[in-house]
Amino acid sequence: MAITNNQVATRMFLQPLYADPYFPDHVLDKGTAILQRLCERIEAENPSDLAALYELTQAATEEFNVLEAEFEAAGSEIETVAREEIAEDFSFIAAAYSFTDADAEKLIATRDW
Repeated sequence: MAITNNQVATRMFLQPLYADPYFPDHVLDKGTAILQRLCERIEAENPSDLAALYELTQAATEEFNVLEAEFEAAGSEIETVAREEIAEDFSFIAAAYSFTDADAEKLIATRDW
């Protein structure tokens, strides 16, 4: 499914992390794919309220939890800089889909990184 939201379609997710060799591109690509799938789900399911949005974002967060093992296997981890960038992209996504009052912590409440 192609993303129709122009703001999101042109966003380079996790972009600052790609510039840092500590974060392997092949793992970042998987993180970018998680965020793109989240956008596709938001467009397909059209959550009607924050609770429905949080369900979608927290499911995507669970995917990042699994991805943490791949970061570690590549000699990296989801540390402070990565956590902040991932959280920023989640907040960007929420705002791009008109959920400007979304709580950043609730968007990623299921994180274990």
